[in-house]
Amino acid sequence: MSPGNLQVTYRAGRVLAAYYAVAGAEPLRSARTEEAGPGLVVDYDRNGRPLGIEIFDPSVVTLARFNRLLTRLGLPHVAAAELAPLDAA
Repeated sequence: MSPGNLQVTYRAGRVLAAYYAVAGAEPLRSARTEEAGPGLVVDYDRNGRPLGIEIFDPSVVTLARFNRLLTRLGLPHVAAAELAPLDAA
């Protein structure tokens, strides 16, 4: 089972942005957001649980950096293949 779902937005054939929805998180409206480093913002529900990660600058997001963020959030790591769509950035 995948720890989440990556949705990628393209413009003119290039990655514009992406959103990593946390598996099992209710598709609720974000109650709070927090910058998590260059190009990354975490959305939280009203109870402080992560809902997803907004990727505003995919060109600066590496697998290692993304997995460090997941560790900090108490979430399982992703495999390189799961972030492969960001390589078009």
